[in-house]
Amino acid sequence: MGRDIQPIKISGEDRGNYRDKLQRSLEVFARMLREHLFDADTSHVGLEIELNLVDDDGAPSMHNAAVLDAIADPAWATELGQFNLEINIPPRRLDGDCMAGLEQEVRGSLNDADAKARGTGNRLVMIGILPTLQESDMHEDILSANARYRVINEQIFAARGEDMRIEIEGPERLVTHADSITPEAACTSVQLHVQVSPESFAQYWNAAQAIAGVQVALAANSPFLFGKRLWQETRITLFEQATDTRPVELQQQGVRPRVWFGERWITSVFDLFEENIRYFPALLPICEPEDPLAELEGGSCPQLAEMSLHNGTIYRWNRPVYAVVNGTPHLRVENRVLPAGPSVADVMANAAFYYGLVRVLAEAQRPVWTQMSFATAGENLYEAARNGLDAHLYWPGFGEMPAAELVLRRLLPLALEGLSRWGVDPALANQLLGIIEQRCITGQTGAAWQTATVAAISENTGADRAESLRQMTQRYITHMHTNEPVHTWPNGG
Repeated sequence: MGRDIQPIKISGEDRGNYRDKLQRSLEVFARMLREHLFDADTSHVGLEIELNLVDDDGAPSMHNAAVLDAIADPAWATELGQFNLEINIPPRRLDGDCMAGLEQEVRGSLNDADAKARGTGNRLVMIGILPTLQESDMHEDILSANARYRVINEQIFAARGEDMRIEIEGPERLVTHADSITPEAACTSVQLHVQVSPESFAQYWNAAQAIAGVQVALAANSPFLFGKRLWQETRITLFEQATDTRPVELQQQGVRPRVWFGERWITSVFDLFEENIRYFPALLPICEPEDPLAELEGGSCPQLAEMSLHNGTIYRWNRPVYAVVNGTPHLRVENRVLPAGPSVADVMANAAFYYGLVRVLAEAQRPVWTQMSFATAGENLYEAARNGLDAHLYWPGFGEMPAAELVLRRLLPLALEGLSRWGVDPALANQLLGIIEQRCITGQTGAAWQTATVAAISENTGADRAESLRQMTQRYITHMHTNEPVHTWPNGG
């Protein structure tokens, strides 16, 4: 969804032409894989962070255009809702003190942007779901001005043919309906990128899928939606439901959803792009003038714009990315399961855990995905989203065990070994993974802190749920700006 497009009217002929172009692009992609045309440098990582805007009272603020004008930095962009922003951090080599430099850059960018946002009467919040959002905030008029969001909205509802029903059962129950995709804007995440070779792509993607549940258990930060206490990481099920193009009948038939964990371990990156074209109708059938085969045979690198755009409208929790930089193509695994926040220190710790663990698992002589079914990996994700660090997750050799115990006994040492293989400074690796360790020991994730703080405010002041959420959000913003990890935040506020 990152590409700008103009308002369009889509015909049946457009769809047919686009389908043909997608197939030709896939054939060219397969040839590029056979001829080993991809960048061999696989040590680069990248980061994207989505954020929310609030006013002085902690309520969502629909002014991202004004805030972007004030920030005046091309690294910042709109997201789906007018209360959303996104920052893209340039890729860099993962070694030495890279993670410290990355943290410094992210903190500097966020602090500068927040200062400029304050000048417009707004604040930035890095959180999985903004707790003060209300159902009344979710309507088509709050879509960001970029035309691509309205086109996506139109196409999803044209495919679906009816309003969306969102139903989430947690400690409390939410049932609501939406006539637009705006509930998706409630979901703000961190996306971690790892550049990989075609030869190792399958191993990295499989490894990322295997640990998705563990990541979510550790990082859960979205326990409230529309005033209801739901899952520890409600964003997972909300995102799936808010972008579902399938009416109930197609769901019952087993038609695949566009937000998708997948259904099998893979042997090549080609498997994923081929599944995209085989299973998913195009939402944005826009053809570019490029002839990918002519480009390739002429000695240039094709952009494969149609294949990439189509891939961007299929929301895998671990997405393949094809990109061209300075005339050279490369591949990335984009990890999309993590919520934003709570602090930059937490984001860096989550990233270090992922980068380290995914590498050591991808390079294992006996891969974890040969010892665990794909369905079990998916079950781990949803168990973690519901229960956070209280989840019981399956891991080969250990069976089902509490997520925190699994991390402490097995996965933290592996993540440390993986960071060593990247060449990360040992002291820095220990510092970052120490945050993960303490989070497991204390049991205090962002979700746990939010839940305890709302309960404390309600008990101590008699405030109703809406007021308790507002006060909690304001305290959250204060703690977020200290950059202290969430496990150190005072219990109950």
